[in-house]
Amino acid sequence: MSTSLKPQFDAPMPMSPPANMEGLDRIPPHSQEAEQALLGALLHNNLAFERISEFLKPQHFSDPAHGRIYEAITTLISRNHIADPITLKEYFDRDNALADVGGGQYLAQLAASVISIINTEDYGRKIYDFYLRRQLIDIGETIVNDAHTYDLEIYASQQIESAEKKLFDLATVGAQDRGLQSFSTALQQALMSAEIAYKRDNHVVGVTTGFKKVDEYLGGFHPSDLIILAGRPSMGKTALATNLAFNAARAALEKKEGAAVAFFSLEMSSEQLANRLLGQESGFSSDLIRRGDIGKSDFPRLVEVANRLNAIPFFIDDTPALSVPALRTRARRLMRQEGLGMIVIDYLQLLSGSGKKSAENRVLELSEITRGLKALAKELSVPILALSQLSRAVEQRDDKRPQLADLRESGSIEQDADMVMFIYREEYYLARKKPTGGDDKVAEWERSVKAVANIAELIIAKQRHGPIGTVQLHFEGRLTKFSDLADPSYLPVHHG
Repeated sequence: MSTSLKPQFDAPMPMSPPANMEGLDRIPPHSQEAEQALLGALLHNNLAFERISEFLKPQHFSDPAHGRIYEAITTLISRNHIADPITLKEYFDRDNALADVGGGQYLAQLAASVISIINTEDYGRKIYDFYLRRQLIDIGETIVNDAHTYDLEIYASQQIESAEKKLFDLATVGAQDRGLQSFSTALQQALMSAEIAYKRDNHVVGVTTGFKKVDEYLGGFHPSDLIILAGRPSMGKTALATNLAFNAARAALEKKEGAAVAFFSLEMSSEQLANRLLGQESGFSSDLIRRGDIGKSDFPRLVEVANRLNAIPFFIDDTPALSVPALRTRARRLMRQEGLGMIVIDYLQLLSGSGKKSAENRVLELSEITRGLKALAKELSVPILALSQLSRAVEQRDDKRPQLADLRESGSIEQDADMVMFIYREEYYLARKKPTGGDDKVAEWERSVKAVANIAELIIAKQRHGPIGTVQLHFEGRLTKFSDLADPSYLPVHHG
């Protein structure tokens, strides 16, 4: 319903400032007219509230009185009451919030000045846009003031990260609030994911791991999941995480089911990681490459491999002692600039939280870290693979295969993770148990070591989306490289 009435107010309405207005005394962007027109439309017809309630909040109004009126309208409508000049007058009679604009008479003027309720959403969008512009001005002024203030405990790099976070939060405000969805919408999304997996030969719906058997178990790494990969020292956690990340990034380059990867290495340098990957792809030990101990004729091959890998969307951040807020800022920035499909963190216990709980309790801080990573995975809709240490309790058992209870500070890690995997190599333990007895014992030990040589077990101990179990992989220690284990049924049979 609409009328031909135009707003009639006792006081002239302030005009919005011209865009090219110069000087330090510029009026913040706002539209008094749009705010009055919106409130008038809502008072005229409460049904118009449904069009703007999802995105417009009281704090978005430039005039505090208008924000109070909108808040009161929201309160009454949420209680299934009618919001009109009469009910609102009673509501505001208890305080003097509207005294400066004319009290109850101002409400009547708003309702009587309706132009159209059809344009309600347009008014709301305009009010919201001006709110964002005012926030941008506040952020800009804060950046300038902080830069002028010298604080020994706050570095300029931290101010940059803080500014980026504020800008990103402003850019994505409301984006995470998806609201209620009908079951049919959710069902359609599930069906689309199933169709994508069905059309792929390996039935991967997420980001591929690069390992056939692992993809069969997991269906790839799923968006929004927090995945924990844990193991004792020397099991190959970093090597496997590097392989998983590199496989995903290479698949993205080949236009398959991969993703651009951000690898946050809190322990190894970017050069060391690149050296490892170069060794894996070239067939030279990374130690030989580091020492330059390769033949003259082999170096061109090394350069050729490096050139081939140059375009892979694999990004490394080797900042030590990184905090979760800083990691979030950098991941958001990379997603905005380059695109991002997966995050890998080596490793969880080297991250720090907000700084408030670290001195109080490490368990509380780790809980904050895992919750922050899970929230980031959902926010960016990417899988996050985080490495974790295991407690020494593993070493006290005869069977040293890890269990969920072996996770350090396991409560928060196990609870927040969508998937928990352990890497285990029996060869590592057997090789250190060479018997000192007779030849028979040594021969039996050698057979045992040979039976498990180059075999690693990836134990899937928790998975929200599928089964748990164990997948065997091939591990080549010289190259710190994992690969699919050859199926014995496909190996040639040798007749003696």
